[in-house]
Amino acid sequence: MTKGERRGSGETTGRPGLLGPLVRGVPVDELELAPSALSRSAADKLAAVTARAANAPTGMIHLAHAGRLWIAGGSSLPGGWDGRHPVPARSTLAGWVIEQGVPMIVNDVRSDQRVPGDAPVRAAGIRAYVGFPIHDHNDTVVGVCAVLDRSPRDWTVGELAGVDEGAQACTAFAEQRQASAEADRQRRFLDALLASLHVGVAACDTAGRPVFVNAAMRACADGLPDDADLEAWLERVPVSDSEGVPLAADRLPLVRALHGERLRDIELRLRGPGGRPAVMLADAQPITGPGGPPLGAVLAMRDITEQRRAERFTRAEQTVAAVLAGAHSIHDAAPVVVRAVAEALGWPHAEMWLAEQDVLVPVARHTSGHDEAPPMPHRLPRGQGLAGRAWQARAPQWTRERPGTTATRTGPPAGGPAIALALPICSGEQVHAVLALFTDTLDDPEDELVALLSGIAAHLGQFLERRRADGLALALTRTKDEYLALVGHELRTPITSVITCIELLRELGPHTAAAESSQLLDVAARNGDTVRHIVDELLDLAALDSGHAGLACQPLDLSAVVHAAAAAAQPAAAAADVTLHLAIEPRTILDGDERRLAQVVTHLLDNAIRHSLDGGHVSVTLSRTGNDTIELTVTDTGLGVPPDERDQLFTRFFRSTRTRDHRIPGAGLGLAISRAVVERHHGAIRLVPTTGPGARITVELPVTGC
Repeated sequence: MTKGERRGSGETTGRPGLLGPLVRGVPVDELELAPSALSRSAADKLAAVTARAANAPTGMIHLAHAGRLWIAGGSSLPGGWDGRHPVPARSTLAGWVIEQGVPMIVNDVRSDQRVPGDAPVRAAGIRAYVGFPIHDHNDTVVGVCAVLDRSPRDWTVGELAGVDEGAQACTAFAEQRQASAEADRQRRFLDALLASLHVGVAACDTAGRPVFVNAAMRACADGLPDDADLEAWLERVPVSDSEGVPLAADRLPLVRALHGERLRDIELRLRGPGGRPAVMLADAQPITGPGGPPLGAVLAMRDITEQRRAERFTRAEQTVAAVLAGAHSIHDAAPVVVRAVAEALGWPHAEMWLAEQDVLVPVARHTSGHDEAPPMPHRLPRGQGLAGRAWQARAPQWTRERPGTTATRTGPPAGGPAIALALPICSGEQVHAVLALFTDTLDDPEDELVALLSGIAAHLGQFLERRRADGLALALTRTKDEYLALVGHELRTPITSVITCIELLRELGPHTAAAESSQLLDVAARNGDTVRHIVDELLDLAALDSGHAGLACQPLDLSAVVHAAAAAAQPAAAAADVTLHLAIEPRTILDGDERRLAQVVTHLLDNAIRHSLDGGHVSVTLSRTGNDTIELTVTDTGLGVPPDERDQLFTRFFRSTRTRDHRIPGAGLGLAISRAVVERHHGAIRLVPTTGPGARITVELPVTGC
């Protein structure tokens, strides 16, 4: 019987054979499911039913794959035929059925020319055989349903029909098994795909019980149990909206999707792995069946925490850049910069310190919330406190510290530990300022936080470097002008007097009275002393600024130094009708250079007396302001300093407009020298604004500052 001939049942078929396409190169993976299309128990039952329908002692079902045959099931098989190992399809009757694609009906194996001489049925003593092809859903032959008999026989139409029906039953069952396997394969592919996503995906049934939760979604809840319902999820993962307001259960995207809503790009806030806050973008929609009944809902959440963090810092960086573009000085820009950085981080407290000589001075601070931060120290030496350590190391410093404890803290503050970061603001190797920030909880990774803050620090560093260069250029111009004024007035006048006296002495005759020549010599000597004093102060200031002037540090009583300086200034005060008032705390001991500190007190008293033109009062106070600081204040009721000139008060050669208008003598070096001496003692000197007339200058000195 050949392809297309009549079968024993009277039907014809045009179905293609299996072995031919395989030989011609059809990929074998198209038939991957064929060997597993039937379970052994189901195949055994089908073989037994087919044998009974054909009145045959033996029934057998073969499955084919890649040119080989498996016995999927059988009933009363010959000995040795119940193995699971595949055998080549050639030289078998089932192989002929698969290749031809039509039934094979053999009444007597010995006389049928189609049966190969080495066919296994001959060795097993089989005499009669009927085999019908089993097809899959693509009408491809994937196996054979056969009955066998050890005696020759003529198969009846009814018996052949029984085998045909068995083959059709195998086809239907195989298709069902293949469909189930395909569904399982697709489900496995889908599970693997969802498990590999960084996007969290969860699905639940109509009762809110999770049906599927991938690894990314489970990580959001730090290991949520597989059988957890929505209530357990809420307890594990409190969810808030984009404004931080907690969401009730009925407002959760998954619950809203169960009620038929389709949601897109809903921003949520929750606590992610490790308790860190996370910002999620959620999509949710209902799952419906073919006819529309609800089956559940699905939720997808994408972590956008880093994106939102970058956006916050980009806005802060833009704010800082805009503020710096219009600011005249760091004092104008610092309050806005500090607030912008604190708000971008969500940290409650931030400070900025400006590097001046050997100390940091506070320039701005921002505090949010109800807790008011303690006062900032007036100065912070290099290496002391968090900001001082960042300045010294020229690198970010992390610690647990609270605002206001940066100067002297040696242990955890009473209010409990807080996380603090100090970031130096540099330009090249030069540290211009330090940004210090404080919080109780750290929500962002440290490395990412420092990297994001580096952009803002770069803007600040460039701004401070430009302002420093501008300030140096302006100071150079001003110094040149003031030096010319010094030469033109403070030096030229006494030098002119000295030269005039010399010329007059030359014109005097040998018999001129000694008294007259002595008077000229006194004038020349007095003006010579003035010139020498100015030159000495110039050299002294240069030595202090360059660090070449050393300090003879030793314990001293500053109250005794102040009393001695006040006594020395008393004649000048009396001549100017100025009253000196002293409020000196006794035994104010510190480490310092007695001669240099006496120089500071003398300059301050001399400056106050000379600017009190119509008499008045000069008050001197000295007291301890803590265990480690002594404060000296000199207050006068004289001319005062115009507000727009106060920043220049301690610069060299500076003489205020009021000083010049009233022709008060001086080189503008005394206060500059005083500042240099105080800073060499790691102290601070500043002009304190007053509501009334006059000026008040305060000096703060550390007890162990030298």
